[in-house]
Amino acid sequence: MVVPSLKLQDLIEEIRGAKTQAQEREVIQKECAHIRASFRDGDPLHRHRQLAKLLYVHMLGYPAHFGQMECLKLIASPRFTDKRVGYLGAMLLLDERQDAHLLITNSIKNDLSQGIQAVQGLALCTLSTMGSAEMCRDLATEVEKLLLQPSSYVRKKAVLTAVHMIRKVPELSNIFLPPCAQLLHERHHGILLGTITLITELCERSPAALKHFRKVVPQLVKILRTLVTTGYSTEHSISGVSDPFLQVRILRLLRILGRNHEESSETMNDLLAQVLAVNILGRFLLNNDKNIRYVALTSLLRMVQSDHSAVQRHRPTVVECLREPDASLSRRALELSLALVNSSNVRAMTQELQSFLESCPPDLRADCASGILLAAERFAPTKRWHIDTILRVLTTAGIYVRDDAVANLTQLIGGAQELHAYSVRRLYSALAEDISQQPLVQVAAWCIGEYGDLLLEGSCEETEPLQVEEEEVLALLEKVLQSHMSQPATRGYALTALMKLSTRLRGDSNRIRQVVSIYGSCLDVELQQRAVEYNTLFQKYDHMRAAILEKMPLVERGGSQVDGEAKESKEAQLSETALVSTEPQASKLLDLLDLLDGTSGDAQPPPPLDPSPGGALVHLLDLPGAPPPPPSIPNLRVFEREGLQLNLSFVRPSGTPALLLIMVTATNTSGADVTHFICQAAVPKSFQLQLQAPSGDTLPAQGGLPVTQLLRILNPNKAPLRLKLRLTYNHFGQSVQEIFEVNNLPVETWQ
Repeated sequence: MVVPSLKLQDLIEEIRGAKTQAQEREVIQKECAHIRASFRDGDPLHRHRQLAKLLYVHMLGYPAHFGQMECLKLIASPRFTDKRVGYLGAMLLLDERQDAHLLITNSIKNDLSQGIQAVQGLALCTLSTMGSAEMCRDLATEVEKLLLQPSSYVRKKAVLTAVHMIRKVPELSNIFLPPCAQLLHERHHGILLGTITLITELCERSPAALKHFRKVVPQLVKILRTLVTTGYSTEHSISGVSDPFLQVRILRLLRILGRNHEESSETMNDLLAQVLAVNILGRFLLNNDKNIRYVALTSLLRMVQSDHSAVQRHRPTVVECLREPDASLSRRALELSLALVNSSNVRAMTQELQSFLESCPPDLRADCASGILLAAERFAPTKRWHIDTILRVLTTAGIYVRDDAVANLTQLIGGAQELHAYSVRRLYSALAEDISQQPLVQVAAWCIGEYGDLLLEGSCEETEPLQVEEEEVLALLEKVLQSHMSQPATRGYALTALMKLSTRLRGDSNRIRQVVSIYGSCLDVELQQRAVEYNTLFQKYDHMRAAILEKMPLVERGGSQVDGEAKESKEAQLSETALVSTEPQASKLLDLLDLLDGTSGDAQPPPPLDPSPGGALVHLLDLPGAPPPPPSIPNLRVFEREGLQLNLSFVRPSGTPALLLIMVTATNTSGADVTHFICQAAVPKSFQLQLQAPSGDTLPAQGGLPVTQLLRILNPNKAPLRLKLRLTYNHFGQSVQEIFEVNNLPVETWQ
């Protein structure tokens, strides 16, 4: 007995009623067999019902390719019920990869010329969904005719189909230029939205179209002003805003038309002052809706580079948003607050940010501390204020501060001779209160070792009188050495500070010698070596001790800029300074890659050897100093396409010869923005690679701010370096992916 075929509703119920996946597969296999048999029998009356069931099976993820030819038969049928299911099946089962899709070209052409609106709509929807370049070329003239049809239903779908055709075949632009100007007079919002989208696509792909449509800027301004002031109809009002989707589309088109064109920009200037006023975004910050506040913060952050003074007016409101309980809002408010810092408000903004730092969530503390340090470095009004700011950040943020904060502060203090007494007293007081903040303890130990004599003199007029005895200073440093909270690097600072105090204190140095001898048997190899050499300095080279332990000379900070270009922006200079900044602690990258061969993650790497007599001791004592700048390595351009360029600059820190720092800089000189930009890298297995987060994912047109990304490559074997890069981005409305290998890296990057 042959089991009859199920109806679509019955099939859906039976599939949903299956208790296991095996039961579901059994039901579907049986029904697919009935569908195949029906297709073979050529039943014209029930073909559309069988295909409808097959499409449901396809939506569940089961094979349905055997129904492709049935779609073609249904599309060619004169019955509307057949055409409806046939076109739906074509959109689901056919695409450019199957040659069968070309067989429906004639059917679509016939349906477009029939004059039946429902059939024309089906054909246009199918063409805009899966139409290939060949189909678009063949049917472009038919779609052009439908752009000016009386029916708004057909015109709207024809416009959307034209957008698809332009994206598939940009050379068809000339066909759709004439109807667009007439379509801008439409009052139907759907047609108008599609027309604006079509004009945008034409302008992005054709310079001739861009020149042509600059004539319609007054018409676009008129439409936008009508939307802003009166609106077309209430059915398009969303939360009191008349058709915001159409407004945004018009604004995007005006941005393209007004770029580098003074006349068009002047035409739209007055209206844009009303629509895009920063004051409107400022009012959004007071809205109760979190989403609206987030959009306002994001928009202001984008505008701060172009109109810094206008955004500054809303600085108090932005600062209030720092206290938002929502993490995304407070993070975006922090980014905007840091962007608003300048030389005129640095004191007030830093005070607000430091107050936020004391109570901010742990996941924001590192970003906040880093931002304050960068702002202080760029806009510090005085050296004393700069020192006080860094000290407060070190006291508050502790382990969350940037890796180079210790080196920066010691460099700053060393260069401010008039503040040596003030600095050592502030640091001694901070160290006496808390020895748990490791960066602060390191700076304090270094400063006490260098300027301990000023601490004992008590001659500083800028601070309250502070009477300190030699025994108190030594006891505090011994406390740091013995504390379980102290890292090996911190103990190294404290031990060196004791050694330097042995030449600065007036009392007997036996106590210091005893402490140093104790650490000669320390389990930490670095501290043990340091203590043994210091003990030898006490015994065998005591006559040289005073000269070797003199105050550190001021070392020029950072090193030479890569490629020596003076045109680099301040942000790029700060980034390069951070790359080659000298820090007595072991590199975080070495900890991450576990390259210390079992030693403590915070231990310092052994200092470089010096062939001169006593040179090893001199290098060993230079904890906060900077090594000589590494030799300059020429930059390398590795990619260039349609205005997008990718340049590599290289730095090899002298303290870690096996480490190569590559700064990837992407720039865009084309007329369109590059969005969703992602750069990925790979190296051979003998190398170890770490990619840091990029500065952004959008490259503005016409040479806007570049996107930078740091690559850290460890090459312990000094093997020739090969780098494989993959770029993905959107440009001129198209998704681009480029994969290439860089084999011509300079020899200096690995030798």
